[in-house]
Amino acid sequence: MVAVAGTGSKVTIGPISAADGSPDTIEPMDLPPAVPIPPALRQFLEAPSYAVLSTLGVDGTPHQAVVWYRLDDDDRVLVNSSAGRRWPAELRADSRCALAVIDRHDPFAWVGVQGIVETVVDDVETARDDIVALAERYGEATDSSIARFRSQPRISFRIRVVGIHDHLED
Repeated sequence: MVAVAGTGSKVTIGPISAADGSPDTIEPMDLPPAVPIPPALRQFLEAPSYAVLSTLGVDGTPHQAVVWYRLDDDDRVLVNSSAGRRWPAELRADSRCALAVIDRHDPFAWVGVQGIVETVVDDVETARDDIVALAERYGEATDSSIARFRSQPRISFRIRVVGIHDHLED
């Protein structure tokens, strides 16, 4: 697991050292503060809609992927992937991201989220539990899908919401 340690908006991000359990420092960085999620947007985000996750490549080129997500009680957004995909590597290199969450019944109704990765969960068993929970949320938890997910190297990201806007009443 990658640790995120710190108080306020100053954090140190790095893999947990096997020697003493403390995080290896990458660079202290200032994270933007989390923004409150208004009740109407929270209700929208709690529905199992699909999201388009945007990440940045090392050269700054944007990349998008359709993902399952979950808004947690602490207003962090959980996303999960097979570990070998492009977007997880991009999030590890540059933790800034954006999500466009689209209403399943009206594709012109959507919520935009700007975020920054706060925690990387690279403990495979925990990340596998996360994808199974997401499969259940999206009604895709079959015996075969669960078995497939439980055999894959997985990774999860918890994203701090630093900006939010909507196009629900347009």
